Amino acid sequence: MEITQLPHILAGLNGLTAIFLVAGFVFIRRKNRAAHRACMLGAVTLAGVFMIVYVTYHANSGLAKFGGVGLIRPVYFTILIAHIIGAVALVPMVPMTLFRALKGRFGQHKRLARWTWPLWLYVSASGVVVYVMAIHIYPYG
Repeated sequence: MEITQLPHILAGLNGLTAIFLVAGFVFIRRKNRAAHRACMLGAVTLAGVFMIVYVTYHANSGLAKFGGVGLIRPVYFTILIAHIIGAVALVPMVPMTLFRALKGRFGQHKRLARWTWPLWLYVSASGVVVYVMAIHIYPYG
């Protein structure tokens, strides 16, 4: 596998995470706790794999450059900055939300999940958007 393939894998992991998050939400709304738990553990696992691939990629290639010009640049960087801030905020939020669920503290879990889930979904989806914009629509050079 080449380092140039990792952005595609990262986007796939983000997309799969978003799918697991949406499915987990649907399952908990339908009171299917077992399926919800499986989806959310899947999302956490994908996030862990994502972090390993992300660190590997950026340690070996640096930061990607955006090739878009004009009005699209502030649009892209607005999405990217919100994505990054959200991802940083999720670093403590996801483990805390998971810990509360695994300990059976479902009231506390639900209160935190109301913030964690939509932010995590945004970060996952915006990761795919950033990838498509930077790699496929407006590549650098």
